[in-house]
Amino acid sequence: MTRLSQFIAALSIAIQAFALAGLSGVVHAADPLAPTSKPEDALVSQLKSVTIASNSLPESLLFYRDGMGMTVDGPLKLNSAARQLKRKAWGLSRRSGFDVYRLHRPGVSDAAEIELVVFKQIQPAIQRSWGPRALGGFSLGFPNLDQAAQDAKLRALGFGALNALESYSVPRADGSRYDIVETIFNAPDFVHVVGIHRGGGMSQLGGVDQHGLGGPAYSALIVADAQKMIAFFTEVLGWELRSDRSWKTSSINSALGVPVGTAFRFAILYAKGASSGHVLLLQFDNLDIAASAHAPRLPHRGLGMWTMHSQDLATVRVNAKKFGSKVLDLRAKSVRPSLLLTAPNGLQIRVEQN
Repeated sequence: MTRLSQFIAALSIAIQAFALAGLSGVVHAADPLAPTSKPEDALVSQLKSVTIASNSLPESLLFYRDGMGMTVDGPLKLNSAARQLKRKAWGLSRRSGFDVYRLHRPGVSDAAEIELVVFKQIQPAIQRSWGPRALGGFSLGFPNLDQAAQDAKLRALGFGALNALESYSVPRADGSRYDIVETIFNAPDFVHVVGIHRGGGMSQLGGVDQHGLGGPAYSALIVADAQKMIAFFTEVLGWELRSDRSWKTSSINSALGVPVGTAFRFAILYAKGASSGHVLLLQFDNLDIAASAHAPRLPHRGLGMWTMHSQDLATVRVNAKKFGSKVLDLRAKSVRPSLLLTAPNGLQIRVEQN
């Protein structure tokens, strides 16, 4: 295994019998990450949308539409109130121009959407490169039924990856093994996209469509303080921590291409009752990590915001203020009310009225 493939293997070992549903939405009983809570108990929903900022619509559409098979709507018609709220959220002047596109996967109810914001003025990127040693938004995960085909397709379109197409075996809790095939693609704007297939009778990490394509099913961050981020998700958003494991690399080809002996913490959080749309937090414990080139939020290019839904914005607001998070109310006529929260790592979390 090379570079990130061992990291994915470590994740797979950590969750061993993890068997999230494909089209049916059924979760295997042996899955240690299967929800024991109920969706109706959730204060805030699973991940509904990931906002990515860009200066290049053609490159973004080539990757997400032509490569990952997502459907594109847009540019969306935004009324003046909606456009002004976005300017307020992202600290933009009235002279700042942008278009918004909706990228989604019809027929897959648990897949998140991508809100693609294309700025007309040149914006700096959050990250300096696709390297793994910078804080901030790291990746989106896309389950599928044929990763070899996806790998060939993306490379034919001209996109690189952090690793060659990898296939490796991972043990289950009962001692049997299953295969994982994955690639970590270099998507536009220094975003990583993980294309991943699980074999051996294991269901995929989220639903797939009639073409065998799914996702986004999850998103990952590299953080400096996982504990503070876990507290934010559990105390402010009412999410639950379902896995929290520590690992240490033992090979020169270890996780993320970091040195032998690098220790890292890996935490997985879900909305109550959810079996997809989760969040992954990675914290290196004995490795110097650089700050991102720019704050990990819009208008800077890259992965800059997550969106969830809630039926109780008032409670979310109270929780956020008690926690000490910055809260911005985004309200206007004909626009769905929402709160814009700043997570401890600086990422923006938008919670919309359901």
